[in-house]
Amino acid sequence: MAVDVPGLVAVVGFYIAILVIGIWASRKSKKEEKTCVGNKSEVTIVGGRNISVLVGVFTMTATWVGGGYIMGTAEAVYSPAQGLIWAVGPPAYLSNFLLGGLFFAKPMRSKRYVTMLDPFQHRYGNMFTTALLLPALASDILWVACILAALGGTMSVILGLSSTISIIISAAVSIIYTFLGGLYSVAYTDIIQLSFIFVSLWLCIPFLILCPAVTDISQTAFVNQSSGISWIGELELADAGKWADEMLLLALGGLAYQALHQRILSAGSSAQAQVTCFAAAGAVFVMGIPSVIIGAVAASADWNQTAYGLPPPYERGEAGKILPLALHYLTPTWVSVLGIGSVAAAVMSSMDSALLSSASMFTQNIYKTTLRKQASERELQRVIRVSVLVVGLAGTGLAFDDDSVFSLWLVSGDLLYCIVLPQLVCVLHFRCANSYGAISGYVGGLLLRVLSGEPLLGIPPVLLFPGWREQDGVIKQYFPFRTVAMLCSLMCLIIVSWLTELGFCHQLIPQSWDVLGVFKERREAEGEKIPVHQEGMDFIHNTKL
Repeated sequence: MAVDVPGLVAVVGFYIAILVIGIWASRKSKKEEKTCVGNKSEVTIVGGRNISVLVGVFTMTATWVGGGYIMGTAEAVYSPAQGLIWAVGPPAYLSNFLLGGLFFAKPMRSKRYVTMLDPFQHRYGNMFTTALLLPALASDILWVACILAALGGTMSVILGLSSTISIIISAAVSIIYTFLGGLYSVAYTDIIQLSFIFVSLWLCIPFLILCPAVTDISQTAFVNQSSGISWIGELELADAGKWADEMLLLALGGLAYQALHQRILSAGSSAQAQVTCFAAAGAVFVMGIPSVIIGAVAASADWNQTAYGLPPPYERGEAGKILPLALHYLTPTWVSVLGIGSVAAAVMSSMDSALLSSASMFTQNIYKTTLRKQASERELQRVIRVSVLVVGLAGTGLAFDDDSVFSLWLVSGDLLYCIVLPQLVCVLHFRCANSYGAISGYVGGLLLRVLSGEPLLGIPPVLLFPGWREQDGVIKQYFPFRTVAMLCSLMCLIIVSWLTELGFCHQLIPQSWDVLGVFKERREAEGEKIPVHQEGMDFIHNTKL
């Protein structure tokens, strides 16, 4: 396929504009650092807690409206085996922000935490906090890979540009402005990116609907005569478990993303953080509507009337690229270029957030408190930038040769849902939670999730839940196994915490068995003498912040 030079020039121009805005915002960040009386690293991580409601709504919405959201939703609506009912992204993200505003914004912002891991460090110490960073880091890297894969597929279809080159250029632009300006650069570029996504995608809709090759989508909602599929889809009882699992994964798993809490913590007050979440809930739902329409149009199109021809995309295994395919073959060239710009904007608006997310947690909760407690502010700034670079390169390396954006989108939040979410709920809302329960919940959730298998990563299941099926030699679980792992982790955490609390406080368990030193401070407060040999065991329970 020949490279579309005018389209390429337009996209490069858009990238330059975003880069200029990011550099401008980085200068604003440096000015804020000079006037900051506290830690300058907090300006990079949470914008000095000076992000307004309007900017907060834009950056929070843009973070979730990424390439995975836009292309994954269109893929689900178009795919014959799924349909609109399986496009769980918009309602799930709506629920995610509402729950975040109701139950997480106030307890996080009122205590002036800097990252999502701070409450764990306060209660459990450094070692367990490090263990929690691992699934969060893996999730961010997969998230970066997901959105870059979405962009690579789009540019290769519309511009005729190699997906490898597209991924590398887009990753480089996001890394550069995140590297320079931290949250300020991320937030202000998100405003431009989200505005462009909204305008360009909605502008494409009339051209798609009025295309001669497209049947009225209201007539194909349940039966499409040309393809035999419908874009509404259906949900059979045997598939209900899988549907519920994916819905809950996106609705609840997002509550354990540092990117969400980073925006909550950047607000000027707890009330402002809650308003930001509620406003973003409506915005993120509206931003998903164009993708739903594009998926419906693609399912209603007679591809034989286009230059694409037959067989249709899903028979060629290209359902994951349905959004760029629809824009390329069902709209004029200049409209499809706008579409590629919207996907590029969505990718960068999410990628920069994922980069800063992991860099912030590593610098604040690992490097600053464990590796280099005496590190200067300048050194911490350098660590943040190096971390941004490392996470960006790791995610970029995983972005190549992936067919299903929707699948990678789901997997990116898997570990957070099964492991980190139960921990976060308990550390914020259950006072009885302690290190013994936290470790038990972590190990239990991780073990159940790994034993359940993951086809995308080539991990075969050891535990087969009811309703499993074998398709093309691959065993797939249709039981809500992720939710089972999450609930088991939560129950394990609460029960073990309660039992150890009961045992040690009522002297049912010998005090010498308190190898983590969890109850040492309480016994000291009660005036009880602590054996010398036991104090030596407290090395596992690191110094708290």
